[in-house]
Amino acid sequence: MGAALPRRTLLTALAGTAGATAACSGGSPAPRRSGGGAPGRPGDAGAVTAATAAARRLLPRHWEQLTFERAGDRDAFRVSGTRGRVTVAGPTPAVQLKGLYHYLKHTCHANITWAGHQLDLPALLPGPATPLTGRATTPHRFALNDTNDGYTNAYHDWSYWEREIDVLALHGYNEVFVSAGTDAVYHRVLQEFGYDDAEARAWVPGPAHQPWWLLQNLAAFPHPVSRQLLARRARLGRRIADRLRELGMTPVFPGYYGTVPPGFAERNPGARTVPQGTWYGFARPDWLDPRTDRFARVAAAFYRVQDELFGPSTMYKMDLLHEGGRPGGVPVGEAARGVERALRTAHPGATWVTLGWRRNPAKALTDAVDTSRMLIVDGLSDRYPHITDREADWGGTPYAFGSIWNFGGHTALGANTPDWAALYEKWRTKDGSALGGIALLPEAADDNPAAFELFSELPWHQGELDLKQWFADWARSRYGGADAHAERAWDVLRRTCYGTTRADGWSEGADGLFGARPSLTATSAASWSPRKERYPAADFAPALDELLAVRPQLRRSSAYRRDLLDVARQALSHRGRVLLPRIKEAYDERDRARFADLTRTWLELMDLLDRLVATDARHLLGRWVADARAWGADEAERDRLAYDQLSLVTVWGTRAGADAGLRDYANREWAGLVGGLYRLRWATYFDELRAALDEDRAPRTMDGGDWYALEERWIRDPGRLAVRPVGDTYAIAKKVRETLAASR
Repeated sequence: MGAALPRRTLLTALAGTAGATAACSGGSPAPRRSGGGAPGRPGDAGAVTAATAAARRLLPRHWEQLTFERAGDRDAFRVSGTRGRVTVAGPTPAVQLKGLYHYLKHTCHANITWAGHQLDLPALLPGPATPLTGRATTPHRFALNDTNDGYTNAYHDWSYWEREIDVLALHGYNEVFVSAGTDAVYHRVLQEFGYDDAEARAWVPGPAHQPWWLLQNLAAFPHPVSRQLLARRARLGRRIADRLRELGMTPVFPGYYGTVPPGFAERNPGARTVPQGTWYGFARPDWLDPRTDRFARVAAAFYRVQDELFGPSTMYKMDLLHEGGRPGGVPVGEAARGVERALRTAHPGATWVTLGWRRNPAKALTDAVDTSRMLIVDGLSDRYPHITDREADWGGTPYAFGSIWNFGGHTALGANTPDWAALYEKWRTKDGSALGGIALLPEAADDNPAAFELFSELPWHQGELDLKQWFADWARSRYGGADAHAERAWDVLRRTCYGTTRADGWSEGADGLFGARPSLTATSAASWSPRKERYPAADFAPALDELLAVRPQLRRSSAYRRDLLDVARQALSHRGRVLLPRIKEAYDERDRARFADLTRTWLELMDLLDRLVATDARHLLGRWVADARAWGADEAERDRLAYDQLSLVTVWGTRAGADAGLRDYANREWAGLVGGLYRLRWATYFDELRAALDEDRAPRTMDGGDWYALEERWIRDPGRLAVRPVGDTYAIAKKVRETLAASR
């Protein structure tokens, strides 16, 4: 690949890109910020321009009717005005945009989420009958899991991120995790400590797998990254960070806590490294002892390069000894102080953000550092019933109430919304509470739009949250008007998939069996998913009937189509759990005719599911792969990036990792997966079982006993994958209802 880009050359290129992208896209009638000061600082011209530019992107036919003013206390908005002249006031562009969305939802009955929108607005926007006001009850509204960049799509471009940031601002978030481009930081830093360009790039994983590298779980998979890929990701990361700053939001960057490649101590006399063993079949990076001078030097270089590439922040995320990391004789408290000291040296006053997950953070860590400048984003608030006192668990460390309602990007609908309604306000208002916000932490974004909106409103809601009323209001704004069928559909969903609680120790719905490696006794596709539905599937079924009956005038939006697809998909997924035990029964009884009939029905349901999800662009595996290929500079690199992307949602990684349980961890019911790999596996399996019945023998182990080999072959050559949606969601959803009714 040649020598590394000279540092000055790369910085110059990135600085040029940053300057170009800091300007608000689309233009604005207000003057642009003309340099000097941080973008998005309340009170400067750029702060007003940023909100106006966002409104122009979001409401291209109505933005000129909106005026944004800097006014009000921290995290409070006010919306007033008359017909065609609406004024939104707030201290930052992001808070102003939250005010705008409150107005759109409650006055205009409009809806914008990260999964569908409905903007059937009058030519002249109505003025609110009385001024609308709102205030956040907590300062931290944190968004995005460490895994988000991988499971959502590590190869999204700026057009995606621009929209995503706007939507997060509309929903009140002010802190967003940004990892894109951190690979360029490590690449530069390692060359200051004895590694050449090729060695550094070989250690960096492909973008789809980088989240787990940043968590110190793996490295060097599946292929070395190119210099052009590093530069493009750095430019994207800078663009994301600059836009967040323009809106008055905080980019939360990965901090440095000791991850180094093999052989670091040999190349750097005085360094002490601790081997970290393995993580689900992957060799983990080594850990550089944070107590040492060498650690301080590496950390200083890391923060210096990170500042040069992306600008500084006030929040840095670090998780020591994540998921089985080994301290190796290094006292955790002393290590934490070394990490904290390096952060404070580079960024005095910065907040250390860490994930509340399993036993993290350890008591030894919180006892050792200044917890007043720490924020724990809790991934387990709505997961386990024994979690009742986070102040005691973490010694009063400030924390954000969090939810992980999907793992690996599973497409199942649902969330533990009763726990959100019951726990957030109770924990926030109790004596001595350390709850300081919310943490939006699904492992992949852009699903479960009702969960996204409800969770986002928690810190902006005053008093008790009435879920029945909330879902009724949601149905009206989601589709643009009152409709009895829509309201009944969402009441069904409220009581079923959105009515689960942490009493059973889960925070996500059960994934579908169509995505499981074939077995007559399969109970989940992913190794760590619920083994059964968490609500009665029969109670869910009426939601599809009701959604199909919504009056035609309210069926035109992408919001309606997305919800109809989700509900029809979920209904098909439920049927798999009913059908598989019947297939097993027919096989065990050696009833050839019934076995043939039931397995044919199973494959027909898979084909129907593939047709259904093919109607939506975000459910196309072909787009997922095409996005990755678009980042390649030549055909060879495009093939490598496609493998990086495809492996994540199938085998996940190496054979050892798949065997350790990672295979199908990120299963999802997408067109191209359901009709491709998933159907291939089940058809192969049923063919062998049928042959065993015909020949009166025991079935052979499948594919020579090696499903991984079959899956790898498919990843390398998945065939033609559609990149554009096809078909009518409503028509196919009706077919789903008819098919399910006929095959009970």
